[in-house]
Amino acid sequence: MDGSNGGTPPVPAGGGSDSLRTANLSRVLTLLHRRGPLSRAELTRLTGFNRSTVGALAAELAAMGLAYETDSPAGRVGRPSPLVHPNSLVSAVVVHPDVDAVTVGLVGLGGRVHRRVRHDTATAPSVAETVTITRAVLAGMSTDLAAMDRVVGVGVAVPGLTRTSDGLVLLAPHLGWQQEPLAAPLAEALDLPVAAGNDATLGSLAESLFGAAADAGNTVYLNGSASGIGGGIMAAGSPLRGADGYAGELGHTLVRTDGARCHCGRRGCLETEVSLARLLEVLGLQRADQDALDAAVAGPRTPALQTEVERQLDYLAVALTNFVNIFNPETVVLGGFLGTLFSCAPERLADAVAAEAIAGLGKRVSLRRAELRSELLLVGAAELAFAPLLAAPSHGIAATEAS
Repeated sequence: MDGSNGGTPPVPAGGGSDSLRTANLSRVLTLLHRRGPLSRAELTRLTGFNRSTVGALAAELAAMGLAYETDSPAGRVGRPSPLVHPNSLVSAVVVHPDVDAVTVGLVGLGGRVHRRVRHDTATAPSVAETVTITRAVLAGMSTDLAAMDRVVGVGVAVPGLTRTSDGLVLLAPHLGWQQEPLAAPLAEALDLPVAAGNDATLGSLAESLFGAAADAGNTVYLNGSASGIGGGIMAAGSPLRGADGYAGELGHTLVRTDGARCHCGRRGCLETEVSLARLLEVLGLQRADQDALDAAVAGPRTPALQTEVERQLDYLAVALTNFVNIFNPETVVLGGFLGTLFSCAPERLADAVAAEAIAGLGKRVSLRRAELRSELLLVGAAELAFAPLLAAPSHGIAATEAS
């Protein structure tokens, strides 16, 4: 993504092939989005473009309202080079339906979360209820939306098998959704383009770009929520999607042969033995988002809570050992309530994986908690909405202004 120009000479902004100009703008905007503010000198080094080309591209992105420049920070050695920033007021609406809530947010370029609102629900929301709740929450965020320069679209993180090409949810068992169109009714209600994808896959992408796995090309990511456990695998910097695009159902790894019955029909799946519901029951809570759960386990632990934490960590270790053996990752990232569990006794989990994985692989893998915490799935979902803009900045802006 951030390598050399591959031998293709850059085309100065404003001239030459439109497709090459688009590719050059995309290269610079994507770097700004994923790395944050960069000087023109840094952009020159990262892209392989010459200084005048970088200056022209930065000026063109600024003219489109996608970036802006500031003076070089004081104290920098050498010739001053303007600092180019992504415009975080170019934003995406993000939505995450779960069995106990619909969370709606507003995320800007650069992964900045401007606002996050969790709307609790008594039961798992239907698609129609998700659309209604999203529209109502956005009505309450009118001041935040008015402060944005532009809203480019909507990204949805779904806890289930979701076809990204058209936003059809093939199966989200905990929500009770099957063969449910989601993107189309949401786009009609909000009058914005909508893209939807699997929540764990999007979480994996977010952590690889902005979080705990930003320095690793081979990562296994696991996310735990009220809907269960999903996963994502980054192999050599690219997501492992599978033949039909549904790779990553790691929550259905067998960890206990005589375990509880899973909705998939088997017994002892990871997500039945390592469960947010079991953790909440011991804590005496009906529901909790990521921040509330962290606070609940941060205080003194009762013997019952300590026993449950250790039990879940031990079964999680069984699954992680399998994943290390199969995928040989550099890093395993734990998000959602799995990150909370890990924080309770990180050595217990790391030692178990180190002891059980074959050929010493467990000793070399790094276990990390997701850095984006409660913002993780929002940042991941935003990537779906930003993708067309990042691929073709000038085309994306034209399409947005025409809508």
